Amino acid sequence: MPELPEVTTTTKGLQRILPGLTITDVWTDLASKNQKLKQFKETIKNDVFFKKFKKEVVGAKVLSVTRRAKNILINLSNNKTILIHLKMTGHIMGGRYVYNKKENKWYPDKAERSSLHDPYNRFVHVVFTLSNGKHFVMSDSRKFGKVTILDTRTLDQTIHLKDVGPEPLEKSFTFLKFQERLLLKKNKSIKTVLMDQSVIAGIGNIYSDEMLWLAGIHPESKPVKIPKSCLEILYKNMKEVLKKGIDLGGDSMSDYRNVNGERGKFQNHHNVYRKTGERCSKRGCQGVIIRKVVNGRSAHFCNIHQKLYK
Repeated sequence: MPELPEVTTTTKGLQRILPGLTITDVWTDLASKNQKLKQFKETIKNDVFFKKFKKEVVGAKVLSVTRRAKNILINLSNNKTILIHLKMTGHIMGGRYVYNKKENKWYPDKAERSSLHDPYNRFVHVVFTLSNGKHFVMSDSRKFGKVTILDTRTLDQTIHLKDVGPEPLEKSFTFLKFQERLLLKKNKSIKTVLMDQSVIAGIGNIYSDEMLWLAGIHPESKPVKIPKSCLEILYKNMKEVLKKGIDLGGDSMSDYRNVNGERGKFQNHHNVYRKTGERCSKRGCQGVIIRKVVNGRSAHFCNIHQKLYK
């Protein structure tokens, strides 16, 4: 699932190409009269909602694109905001696309850059047409992504955002605040707590593994048992890992691509994530990277230098 660095990379890419443009049309093949489940009712996967969504976005101008946690927020001139959550396999791209009526599918124009023709970019299920004749689209192989529209002025009060924790890279997120947030779930495993969006926003499987490896903390450690000095190291590593992920354009070990359809590079710098069975690369450590399921999510860690505090 795209995490804070991937969503930040996408948001920055959209902020470069969308503001000032008007949405002239929107298409999706996700809308269905059968999508009556509660989780789909207020998204474009519901046919009735999609008709309402289309009426509200067509003719509106994009003012800005921002991020909150793992959500992309496209702010419009009519005091509405399109909220997109990429879920497991979603990513957004911009360019000129062509509709194949016979197949009911969209493809990048043949003249577009080769990166948009990457096989991972072929699962286009949402298309926004823009006033400059170009498009921005969502490719999502597993169709888990969420697209909805909200009132801009009450965004933070909606079910989508009201319970989201603080942003870890904001200056106001001090070590004391970090410690306070972790202790809200003091007896849970530290990996689970780091990934809990109500505790801290934006951290997921990849980056939690990496920051815990750097801090030398076992993923099953309880926050209440971890020494303050170790939490201070974890706090520092958290910020460094997330910033590095942004600098490298996100992680494309799986489906993620940026708005140009290009891969990020963070996967080339993993210390621990998906390195099961490899010798630990920490200098002087003789450990081996192992994988273990922790509260339903896979954790990769060194069996020697990452200490268990329980």
